[in-house]
Amino acid sequence: MTIQELGYLCFLTLLVPLFSKAQEPVPIPTQAQLEWQDSELAALICWDMHVFDGEFYVQKEVRITPVKDYNAFNPQQYNMDQWIKSLKDAGFKMAIFTVSHETGVFFYQSDATPYCMKALKWQDGKGDILRDFKEACERHGMLPGVYIGTRWNAFYGIHDFKVQGEGRFAENRQQHYNQMIEKIVVEVFTRYGDWAMVWFDGGAHGPEQGGPDVLSVFEKYQPNGLFYHNLQRADMRWGGSETGTVPYPCWGTFPYLSTGAGESARKEIGANNFQLLKTGDPDGKYYMPAMSDAPFRGNGGHDWFWEPNREQIIYPLDKLINMYYNSVGHNTTLILGVTPNADGIMPAPDVKRLKEFGDEIRCRFSNPIATISGSGEKLDLTFSKKQKVNQVVLMEDISKGEWVRRFVLEGKTSKGWQQLFEGSCIGHKFIHRFDAMEIFAMRLKILESKGAAQIKDFSVYFIDKDEQN
Repeated sequence: MTIQELGYLCFLTLLVPLFSKAQEPVPIPTQAQLEWQDSELAALICWDMHVFDGEFYVQKEVRITPVKDYNAFNPQQYNMDQWIKSLKDAGFKMAIFTVSHETGVFFYQSDATPYCMKALKWQDGKGDILRDFKEACERHGMLPGVYIGTRWNAFYGIHDFKVQGEGRFAENRQQHYNQMIEKIVVEVFTRYGDWAMVWFDGGAHGPEQGGPDVLSVFEKYQPNGLFYHNLQRADMRWGGSETGTVPYPCWGTFPYLSTGAGESARKEIGANNFQLLKTGDPDGKYYMPAMSDAPFRGNGGHDWFWEPNREQIIYPLDKLINMYYNSVGHNTTLILGVTPNADGIMPAPDVKRLKEFGDEIRCRFSNPIATISGSGEKLDLTFSKKQKVNQVVLMEDISKGEWVRRFVLEGKTSKGWQQLFEGSCIGHKFIHRFDAMEIFAMRLKILESKGAAQIKDFSVYFIDKDEQN
């Protein structure tokens, strides 16, 4: 082989990885991210000491005021199976439990902090709600997630990740707090098996910001889960509001590796009322799908935690359905904050509405008029006879990423083909509602895509009750 030939061979060898990289047109989700989006409905179970104090929850006060008597925690009808079954019956596929929130109490048997269930008279100090939660999720086939509050801790005087004060006193207490949190995270990650998701609300400042190193603990012990979030990593992103909705389009990709929180967030992320979080970026380098979150008791209030005599602010069914269309139907997972009461059970009015919500979703989307899947630039649905249609569901096979950039939906009427909608993002799921029309066929035309579009589901429906709204 000549020197010239050898040089040419080396050149080709250098080109191979570059060419291969060029053939990967979009970010690819992990298996955990696929499970997250497939779950579609997730519940954040919010429980903390102030459910039992008889006082109305005021967040800014709870963050700075230690619990007066943590033995006020005394749920006499505690029934974890009832919690999880109520969610399962409503169609939820993931549940996330607040093992700690802002009061600083941890609802499990910890060796790292005295402010845990060992300190309670309830169940003779032997209770472990996190254990009960994990086991109930496994029994009912629910993906389990855990929410760990580290940003605020009223017992330890932690405010926005930091010990208040100056000098060695504050430095020593900060070091103690950071080490305590790291030990707590090790316990949660090693004693209960795998977690589908770990949620550090408001972010989890790491050592470079003076906080505990929780990310390395997560990557060591929970490598297959979802991490949410700190400045180094975010496997999903907040959808920019607590309304349970996002606008259309909402892409599953994002331009930054993480979102940050508060002052640590980039200006571009907080700009225009968090618009970038709401829409994502079709050209984003990172797969980071959005979540749409809202408290279940949020209609005329905003109760993440149970309060007595507040059943009137449970979202009515029609608003929950609209929330579903504008979250799950806009390529996000809907997270509803539910809260057990002071007796230790999900309140009957909440359980009833949850069941109504699940039943309504199943009623609407269990029996399509027609359905098809496939790849390419066009997919056709032809009916045996003229059909009244008013909803379309589209799903990409996002295991290969989001490819579609522009598409058109058309319906064939007695006057020929008519355009029903022109859109951009499909992602995991896009639902389009329109005024009912009678058609003989429907087709999806992919006008722009990063490659041969992989359509997992193209289904049409007629929802009669929507015609009455």
